[in-house]
Amino acid sequence: MDKATTHSESLTVAKFGGTSVADYAAMSRSAAIVTANPETKIVLISACSGVTNILVELANGVSDSTTRQQRIQTLTQTHQDVLDQLQHPENIQDAIYGLLDNIATLAEHAASTTSAQLTDQIVSHGELLSTHLFSQILVELNAPAVRVDIRPIMRTDDQFGKAIPQPDTIKQLATEQLLPLLDNNIVVSQGFIGSNSQGVTTTLGRGGSDYSAALIAEAVNASTLEIWTDVPGLYTTDPRITSAAKPIKEISFSEASEMANFGAKILHPSTLVPAVRQQIPVFVGSSKAPEQGGTWIRQSVEEAPLFRALALRANQTMVTLTSLNMFHAYGFLAEVFRILAEHKISVDLITTSEVSVSLTLDQTDTGGGAPTLPLQVVEELSQLCVVDVEQGLSLVALIGNQMSDTKGSAKDIFGALEDHNLRMICYGASPHNLCFLIDEDEAKDVVRTLHASLLE
Repeated sequence: MDKATTHSESLTVAKFGGTSVADYAAMSRSAAIVTANPETKIVLISACSGVTNILVELANGVSDSTTRQQRIQTLTQTHQDVLDQLQHPENIQDAIYGLLDNIATLAEHAASTTSAQLTDQIVSHGELLSTHLFSQILVELNAPAVRVDIRPIMRTDDQFGKAIPQPDTIKQLATEQLLPLLDNNIVVSQGFIGSNSQGVTTTLGRGGSDYSAALIAEAVNASTLEIWTDVPGLYTTDPRITSAAKPIKEISFSEASEMANFGAKILHPSTLVPAVRQQIPVFVGSSKAPEQGGTWIRQSVEEAPLFRALALRANQTMVTLTSLNMFHAYGFLAEVFRILAEHKISVDLITTSEVSVSLTLDQTDTGGGAPTLPLQVVEELSQLCVVDVEQGLSLVALIGNQMSDTKGSAKDIFGALEDHNLRMICYGASPHNLCFLIDEDEAKDVVRTLHASLLE
């Protein structure tokens, strides 16, 4: 039996999000979840809640030194509060203060010149800090915790801000550097961050912690991936939109992938790809209330209802390209996509008519906000067609099973929405979803209406 498979019988990789490691109390709850399961051998965690947002702000360049000091003071206080409650803060405080000093120096650089590479370097500090605190809490619970820097293992390309991981290399590096530690230790490491072949720090884009955890689970042949967040699993829709949202106990990989892709906050769109490749069951639960259970995401499930859930994604940008030459012409779409590909513009949804094509832009980088079409791309496309860019839109997606094959399902859906102006409807390409754009200010109403008529 090779080393890579020795642990796979009963190896759990657990990932804890920012709210699960927000402060000492949250970290202690999460540490108790780790120690309660002897199969949990690798723990990946996010930055403490709110830290990444401050680091992104500093990375974008804060020229006013007083404001910069205030932000760094907030960061210092967040981590000092945890240090103050440890039995042996002296074990890690030099490392913590060193990282905080580092942030201050880098933030000063960013105040004069910013870059995607510098942003990744600054933003990565959130995870580097939280893992020192979390591993010390485990040690104080008498757990054999060891903190490992994930960057030499999580190999990516060098697209700073949304780096693309290299699973084969990650597997090789994890086999060499992680697996030997698992016999006698619980490894605590970072989600979200990695490095390129030169060892320069990269990040996997917002929400990339879950993806990191799935890649590591794949690399070590884990038997389970647990994602601990602040809600007990996946719901039929965001419970903040409607209190009628119900928990989902079990869901298939294909449905969950659609939910993640269309904005279900709990899952990062890429998370499930490595888990699906290796058929690793994924559990999503709340670190605040582990006793409430959660959602199991598996290859196949016992129940596959016609309508399963609704997802909402804000900050959508719709680009409509209209060409009078497109009528009966060939090559127009090919040319459009050649230009987009050349500039690494990722397209999400697409609908076409005889003379126009509408598409939405994918948003995955660390910066947040609505995606935009760079000026150079607009100029190149304008030589082909009229370019119209529209923002202030939200995407609503209905997730289910065999929807496009089931007679009458479209009538149920569109009948409930007769009072709303739907844009860019995409239906039929996947049996698991129907989606459309709607004005941002109507989006939550639409979700509530659909939920009431189809899921309650």
